[in-house]
Amino acid sequence: MYDSPLAGRIVVVTGSARGLGAALAHAFAERGARLALLGLERPELEAVAASLPPPVIALEVDITDYRALERAADEVRDRLGRPSVVVANAGIAEGGPFAGSDPESWRRVIDVNLVGSALTARVFLADLLTTFGYFLQVASLASIGTSPMMSAYCASKAGVESFAHALQAEVAHESVGVGIAYINWTDTDMTRDADHYPVLRELRAHMPGPARKVYPAEFVAERLVRAVEHRRTSVYVPAWLRLAQLGRAILPPIVLRVSRRALPRLEADHALPPTGLLGAGGVADEELRGRRA
Repeated sequence: MYDSPLAGRIVVVTGSARGLGAALAHAFAERGARLALLGLERPELEAVAASLPPPVIALEVDITDYRALERAADEVRDRLGRPSVVVANAGIAEGGPFAGSDPESWRRVIDVNLVGSALTARVFLADLLTTFGYFLQVASLASIGTSPMMSAYCASKAGVESFAHALQAEVAHESVGVGIAYINWTDTDMTRDADHYPVLRELRAHMPGPARKVYPAEFVAERLVRAVEHRRTSVYVPAWLRLAQLGRAILPPIVLRVSRRALPRLEADHALPPTGLLGAGGVADEELRGRRA
């Protein structure tokens, strides 16, 4: 614990049952924040909550369900107070050729990553206006440079970048900060699951050396929380991603050229079925949809 502008502040983190979300929760707790953890997996959420100093609450909620998210926001206010920081971290992914993708899974990635982030901002925006707070949108290198075989994920992350830019402009005069976190491959169960599929292993293998590196979730979380402390409008992890931002106009032609060479060979060597939703978080989301069917 050390002095931080976040000490005593109420912080909401979505997708905090595991991976980057859980690492963010620990990094915020180290600064004395009071945590509200939102996600799908109640046992995992409660386990993360139990590992943090009180007060901390764990709320099981589907962020694409607006009414359920409203009820969760009401519970945060009742039990902790109005949040000063909201981190839209929840996300899922799938891989494989667009033509063979399952339409429901493809759309679900958009719903969770883009629509769910916007709904999160919507239900907590009045709180952030009251507390002159800060909203952090977790985006990705995929927001800057789109890759084949990840069409839903890339579309959703490009969407959240654009959404966050619009929200920045709308609330700046209200003294509410909005930041965008551009992160590269992070060591989560989603990334580890992706390595089981040839199509996604090859995707990373054809990226430049620095872009292939996988970073520990704790490393990424620490840098994001520092950005929250300073109310940054953007944060890049690793820092060299800022160069990709500067050169984003040249990335699509490069990706196209590499894909023209690599995809025919990959298709000849391997079948390329859709991966389905990746990682334990993807499994949890599929189980949720199964219960609703």
